[in-house]
Amino acid sequence: QVQLVESGGGLVQPGGSLRLSCAASVRIFSIHTVGWYRQAPGKQRELVASITSGKSTNYADSVKGRFTISRDNTKKTVWLQMNSLLPEDTAVYYCNSVPGAVWSWGQGTQVTVSS
Repeated sequence: QVQLVESGGGLVQPGGSLRLSCAASVRIFSIHTVGWYRQAPGKQRELVASITSGKSTNYADSVKGRFTISRDNTKKTVWLQMNSLLPEDTAVYYCNSVPGAVWSWGQGTQVTVSS
């Protein structure tokens, strides 16, 4: 079973940046497409970015040009660099497989964008 640990969230002002990390417990993580999801209060969880094992990337329109997903398969880690943050980016951010989010969810990391 893959265990996921997200970190790097925090409170940031609009226009600021954060870098989130997702560390996996097992090497099988490295052969899967992995995504960053987020869930804002009162809203459904949504996929914002994904990266294949070959490092092809895809982004939701709402974050395109501002967020960058990357991975290091040897370190079993995926990152999300978030720039030009907006208040509407406030959410708990999670990583999981794509499609289907088949692994158990981690605890997530809270991102709050506020002045």
